[in-house]
Amino acid sequence: MGKQFGRKQAGMKKRKMPPKFDRNKRPKKNQQREEKVARSASPSSSGDVSAEGSSGVASEEEVIYKEPSVYDNLLMKLGSSSESLANAFKMRQRQEEGRSDSEEDEVDGSDSDSLSEKGDDDGDKDSDNGSPTSDSKLQEPNKVGIVEQSVDAEIEADYEASDTDEEHGLGVGGQSSVEASTYASSYNEHFGYNLTKAEVDNLSDKKLKYKWEVPAVDMSNCKWTGTGECFIKDINPNSDYGLKPKLYKHWLDIYKTSRGNDFNSSKQRRFFSLCNSYQDILHCNKKPFYYKGQEEDSSIMDAYLMHSLNHIFRTRDLVTKNDAKVAKNKESAKEEILVGDGFLDRGFTRPKVMILLPLRSIALKVIKRLIQLTPNTYKVNIEHLDRFYDEFGVEEEEDEKDNNQSSQDLHGTGKSKSQKSSKPRDFQILFGGNKDDDFMIGIKFTRKSIKLYNDFYSSDIIFASPINLLAKIGKTEKNKELDVDYLSSIEVLIIDHADVISMQNWTFLTSVVEQLNGIPSKQHGTDVMRIRQWYLDGYARFYRQSIILSYYLNPDINAFFNHRCANYKGKVKLVCEYKGVLPKVLLNVRQIYERFNADSIADADDARLEYFTKKVFPKIKDSIQGGIMLFTSSYFEFVRLRNFLKSQNASFCLLGDYTEASDISRARVWFFEGKRKIMLYTERAHFYHRYKSNYEDFGLSFIDVYC
Repeated sequence: MGKQFGRKQAGMKKRKMPPKFDRNKRPKKNQQREEKVARSASPSSSGDVSAEGSSGVASEEEVIYKEPSVYDNLLMKLGSSSESLANAFKMRQRQEEGRSDSEEDEVDGSDSDSLSEKGDDDGDKDSDNGSPTSDSKLQEPNKVGIVEQSVDAEIEADYEASDTDEEHGLGVGGQSSVEASTYASSYNEHFGYNLTKAEVDNLSDKKLKYKWEVPAVDMSNCKWTGTGECFIKDINPNSDYGLKPKLYKHWLDIYKTSRGNDFNSSKQRRFFSLCNSYQDILHCNKKPFYYKGQEEDSSIMDAYLMHSLNHIFRTRDLVTKNDAKVAKNKESAKEEILVGDGFLDRGFTRPKVMILLPLRSIALKVIKRLIQLTPNTYKVNIEHLDRFYDEFGVEEEEDEKDNNQSSQDLHGTGKSKSQKSSKPRDFQILFGGNKDDDFMIGIKFTRKSIKLYNDFYSSDIIFASPINLLAKIGKTEKNKELDVDYLSSIEVLIIDHADVISMQNWTFLTSVVEQLNGIPSKQHGTDVMRIRQWYLDGYARFYRQSIILSYYLNPDINAFFNHRCANYKGKVKLVCEYKGVLPKVLLNVRQIYERFNADSIADADDARLEYFTKKVFPKIKDSIQGGIMLFTSSYFEFVRLRNFLKSQNASFCLLGDYTEASDISRARVWFFEGKRKIMLYTERAHFYHRYKSNYEDFGLSFIDVYC
């Protein structure tokens, strides 16, 4: 594992940033046309000329030819079917050439007819514009408006039912007005700030330093540490903690119904305040539900689900209110969209939250809780709920029935449940439900309904496993007509049960995250005039909040948090000190720890293998004892040891990640009967099977933990 981790660091390339896209940037001068146009300089035109960098104002001036930029070409193309965009293109031309509105007819009168086609100015009625996957061509604005109005008319009507600006601190164009508290403005502060090129370069190169520490409540051996300024202590117990009023009231009612006393000091409230800071978070001491941690696991889950709902509804309200302003004041609003940031409220696609989970049974648990935490006014209708239960699990009554019927073992021997259950309790709980690790589901929230199995491009939140996402990414590499552009605008990424995901294949997760926040290959019906500037600049990954939750910390998780999470707002992580577990070992076993030297972490695997072949294996080979187990922490180490043992003609058997069940049964019999001297066993195989490994049942006399 050491070398694998080291290679990732050594071979990691700095992410190449796309060229910055600026609406107000002037195109470079490539050619000059020497034409003299007699024109008296007016105050407005002279002001424009000075803004372009000219030093003097004369009665005669050169007309400069400028090659159209990407943005100009896009406006020209869209303007052929939309009068409003045609006018926007002409306005941009006038600003660059220093001409007033009255001069337009004199200079460009011949072009006005060709650009002034009739169009639909209704705009986008959907929050960040979902469109079907099959839409591979640039949609015309008049068609986009009609399609999205028919598909998502509820969103437009939600403007009337949503909270007022004063309730959640949104002003004109989504800018923060008089804030009820500092927490209510965290959304606007984070996504309303535009990073400069220098700041992005600094974020890419600089290693963040953790400056503050705060003891973790209810965890005496842990403390929170973070970059930037400490915000944990500055919490007003009388505020709504940045939640929308409807969400806060509903959450408080649920908490009181569950017999909670003090919401302010509850675990879910404290962790929600961390999430609402929009900083990257690493919580590596979350006791899971399958290991006697039901209360703690549920509290953390409630917190990040409420944070996800809050983010989705704030984003939707901002888009809907800006749509209403544009519809009410069409001309002034369109001009403001061109020159200001007040109406920049969306990304390339609609999905804003992604939650990665390892198993369908866990996804069932999380999505059911998400529905419970959604206020009743937003879930009058829940679509495809029966299909969801069929594919992800069964309801509680059927679960209990299945548990009662599982008193016999898997082989049908008729043994009682107590006799056959050699698996530990945590294994039974974790893998007791639907243990399929290949799934993906999109969920969309409308004014009065929750739509499960929604099209990914028009969903608000996506639940998926890394295995499924990686398979979809692989398909796009083979078929260029497919794409995963719905990953381009993820603003909140949550990875729950990262310890279980690490037992699947951690490289799948890193490969998926690398695909997030890229520039999409198609337009997907997005109103380009409303896309936030930092999306166009390619800086979206610096705004993405990543929340990683795990039972324990390992080098892969730690490296992922350090190198794949680049939130400009900073990082917060939980640091724990452990007393050790050696005193808890029940069997009187002699334990020997041997240290080997390595020049760097990149050379650790080679150094470990060399030490094993020269120092450890000769003792094993010459020993007359049998029952020797070599336990490896990764499949790569398993392969290297297997090849070495083959080269030495050693007597060994295999229990690996991909070993067939029949071969495993045969290997266990050989090892138990002494026909094979060495058993090579992987950590992942043990996690998924939990074979008996005590001395009496497995015939062990020596265990070498190769890690």
